[in-house]
Amino acid sequence: MKRSCTILAVAACAAAAGGAHAEEIGSVSTNFRMTGSDKVVIEAYDDPQVDGITCYVSRARTGGIKGQLGMAEDPPEASIACRQVGTIAFKGPLKQQDHVFSERMSVLFKTLHVVRAVDRKRNTLVYLTYSDRIVSGSPQNSVTAVPVPAGTAIPVK
Repeated sequence: MKRSCTILAVAACAAAAGGAHAEEIGSVSTNFRMTGSDKVVIEAYDDPQVDGITCYVSRARTGGIKGQLGMAEDPPEASIACRQVGTIAFKGPLKQQDHVFSERMSVLFKTLHVVRAVDRKRNTLVYLTYSDRIVSGSPQNSVTAVPVPAGTAIPVK
């Protein structure tokens, strides 16, 4: 009993610590199930440190009863495309490399991450998505880049 309470507490903390929240833009069903289909979802994340940049992430989401309860483990594959959607404005200096977003892909063990890196030479922000696990992560990843307009310097710590 004590162990199951500890696991639930860790799961609740992990879910609460997630960072930015996704806005679901759309989805397509990929595998029909009587209890809820598997899907590929498209989610939008606004960069919390850079106004005017939104990252679109597509990823698989497992359906069925486990999926509805949040107990399913989603596949580690994801794709990312970040775009300038407005005037770029920095809320402060950026780290050379920084964790921007994360979202759990299973109750405890797998998380989807988006990391931002600054390419100072090309005045570009580079975004990488990957997933990890407590024991072993996935080498599958996706990368995208957003050039910052000429005349706008990226403030780096």
